[in-house]
Amino acid sequence: MTLAKAAVTGTIFRAPEKRFTQNNVPVSSFVLNIGDREEMLIRVIVKRTVLDDVVSSLSKDDRVLVEGRLQITAVKNENGAERRIYEIDANTIEPMGAGAPAVSSGSSASGEDIVKFSQEEFSDELIGEDEIPF
Repeated sequence: MTLAKAAVTGTIFRAPEKRFTQNNVPVSSFVLNIGDREEMLIRVIVKRTVLDDVVSSLSKDDRVLVEGRLQITAVKNENGAERRIYEIDANTIEPMGAGAPAVSSGSSASGEDIVKFSQEEFSDELIGEDEIPF
């Protein structure tokens, strides 16, 4: 199920690997840790050949910004318990720190697509911690 457009930053937890489909289409993937204090892992899937050079230059512990579609897949493990896997189908990958340019799949965002957040403090009175769904 595709939820929404997402942009996340994090550290590469598992180095990128490239595989090929039966039709010889390259698909790269890596695991991104978006948590600061504890591991919060998201699988990043790259199906666009435009991003191949960027993905091949990445290695474990590199910091990146990834923009794409957030997808959630529910799978059952051996015990029968349901587990959710979070994935981002990447449109843009930008290495952070090395000064390398971002590479996009060609769809540029207009000014209307960009959401800016203010630096205001939000009151805890609006939503109690036990009411947050995640």
